[in-house]
Amino acid sequence: MGDSRAAIVSGATGGLGPAVVSGLLRAGWRVAVPYRSADAFRRLSASLGTPPALTGAAADLEDPASVERFVAAAVGLLGRLDGVAALAGGYAGSGPLDLAPVDEWRRMLAVNLDTAWALCRAAVPRLGRGGSVVLVSSRLVQAGGAGAAAYAVSKAGVEALTRALAAENAARGVRVNCIQPGTIDTTANRAAMPDADRSGWTPPERLAAVIAFLLSPDSAPLTGAVLPVAGS
Repeated sequence: MGDSRAAIVSGATGGLGPAVVSGLLRAGWRVAVPYRSADAFRRLSASLGTPPALTGAAADLEDPASVERFVAAAVGLLGRLDGVAALAGGYAGSGPLDLAPVDEWRRMLAVNLDTAWALCRAAVPRLGRGGSVVLVSSRLVQAGGAGAAAYAVSKAGVEALTRALAAENAARGVRVNCIQPGTIDTTANRAAMPDADRSGWTPPERLAAVIAFLLSPDSAPLTGAVLPVAGS
């Protein structure tokens, strides 16, 4: 167990996270999860059969000090850190920039960009050679993000963070990549868009497979990439 690969997965109790955690556990990884809700983590663990390779602890991903404490404790427990999947985030699109609520701008930057920054700041220095980080952007960055400017800008920041971290850590042998999904076929998205055509939506399990590949040594030549992932 101590020699198996170890990862931190944020956003593990969200729409995409459970599929990513499940895929990594099946591949023999040990996974540590920061959570805001202990009940949500218990539900996640129970849905996966309460695996001993899954652990979690409370953390505020928007608070760098809280994230640092979580990462330090997780690495101490796991004994090593080989991968980071920064999946935490949220969406808001209230309309044109001048009509959207003032707090939407800072809220989107906080939940999408600040959380990724805080986790990478704490975890990347603890990754050894061969370590890998996967961040999550959105196809709205390319589409322009009309009506959801704050969200699109926050995700564009995630892409810039990806490239900067990849360049900073290349000599250490640590890779940083980003996926750029379209609409993910989650329960929340189905509820929010009940009449939408879901034929082009991507199942979480398909995205999880891409993330697992990017975390694995099989993707060793790839770093600094922003990969569009869309469709079923």
